[in-house]
Amino acid sequence: MRRGWLALAAALALAGCKALPDKPVRPAMYDFGPGAPAQASAATSRGALVLQEVEVSGILETTALLYRLGYDDPHQLRPYAYARWSAPPAELLRQRLRDVLGQDRAVLDADAAAAMSRRGGNPPPVLRVELEEFSQLFDSATDSKGVVRLRCTLLENTAGGERLVAQRSFNVQRPAPSADAAGGVRALTAATDAAARDIAGWLQQR
Repeated sequence: MRRGWLALAAALALAGCKALPDKPVRPAMYDFGPGAPAQASAATSRGALVLQEVEVSGILETTALLYRLGYDDPHQLRPYAYARWSAPPAELLRQRLRDVLGQDRAVLDADAAAAMSRRGGNPPPVLRVELEEFSQLFDSATDSKGVVRLRCTLLENTAGGERLVAQRSFNVQRPAPSADAAGGVRALTAATDAAARDIAGWLQQR
């Protein structure tokens, strides 16, 4: 009888251990990795440019790593449960743009541009960027791509206020090497780098 009670107690203890909650899983944190590789430029020095904070709204203001199922409901943005960006995508994008555009010109923020104007210098042009899409799009359960869509507006500071110089939308896609969060990060990083180079080329024509 005593052996039976001991066996029952051991079974209950084992069941209790299995009932304990698992250790919480900490989401993996991602960014764009090392700076974008330098690109050869025909111009060694261009005029300074003010790069404003990237404008964004809605769910893109968070650090969630987002994806869409194009074969199921492409209108629904879904966050990965165990993957996050280290900062909101707008911040990561702006830093990448600074890295790329800064290869052949000075890239300033609004405060630095204001200080330049107070010293009597000509106010530099302003680049506004609106981030409209930043997600991993699955065409099937095994094939996906990173999609970056944004709109750039170049403005000139004049005595009468800002004047529109040019505006253009950019839509860049790059294939993901794997159908998971890590693959989405690599695809979105490649798409961001390509978009930054496209923007740099566009600005060189202005």
